[in-house]
Amino acid sequence: MNTRHRLRAGDRELELGERPWLMGVVNASPDSFSDGGRYTDLEQRLALANELVAQGAGILDVGGESASTNSSAVAAREEIERVVPLIKGIVSDMHPLHAPVVSVDTYKAKVASAAIAAGASIVNDVSGLRDPELASVCADTGAALVLMHTRAAPKQRLQDPDLYGDVMEDVLGFLRERIQLAMRMGVKREQLILDPGPDFAKTPAQTIELLSKLDRLHELELPLLMAVSRKDFIGALTSRTPRERLGGTLAAVAHGVDAGAHIFRVHDVGQTADFLRVRSALNGELTPERDLALAEEHRYERRPR
Repeated sequence: MNTRHRLRAGDRELELGERPWLMGVVNASPDSFSDGGRYTDLEQRLALANELVAQGAGILDVGGESASTNSSAVAAREEIERVVPLIKGIVSDMHPLHAPVVSVDTYKAKVASAAIAAGASIVNDVSGLRDPELASVCADTGAALVLMHTRAAPKQRLQDPDLYGDVMEDVLGFLRERIQLAMRMGVKREQLILDPGPDFAKTPAQTIELLSKLDRLHELELPLLMAVSRKDFIGALTSRTPRERLGGTLAAVAHGVDAGAHIFRVHDVGQTADFLRVRSALNGELTPERDLALAEEHRYERRPR
């Protein structure tokens, strides 16, 4: 399935649909569920950002507060102190012709405003626009806005197998209402991205049911973000801890590509890019050069010295 959209993100315009866009994850929080604070200072986080871009990330999603429900919310001032230097560093580090689009993962209007001033052009709101002021920030700045489905407040864990009569119908109705709210606040349709919210206020079974019908979200006629990397539903299916979920993540990415999703938020950018490249070659979307050959340095594993 191939649905194309033109996304306005600040002073950038992204053509979505011709190929999958990879959104690399750069956490500036010490309690992320996926990396457990592996990158503890600005220098390490900037190095990770550069590595993800080199691996194929066209978007970097910078977050200063973990979505984990095992920790408390962070004050806006502290979140700003975490994300703004990182965003400024990413923007200043990159060559303008190769600079990624920077997204800020926040549900706080003050943080979004500071992040946009530092160089971000997408606001990735995992609260489902609980604070309409966030939409006003995007309306005033032209930043793109991710609208995500969730029935839980930020930092609240909601796992109720009886919560939805039909989870897809709930997602469609919720996102329709949020689209209208954002537009009433001045956001243009071409600034909006939709995220069905895997795992957010959903049991693993509900997430699987939802994603199995992912193509229905095209009824809303907006680009789709798939944030499936290392998610709980994959761990529940495979009995794997977060950093062991690459195989399951790639299966979910393949499903998303088949369903016509546009942006894939992933931790393992290099492996996902490799997966998509081989997949494209085998299904005829990518035609290799006749002289394609394996370089000698890639033929064998090097023996440790």
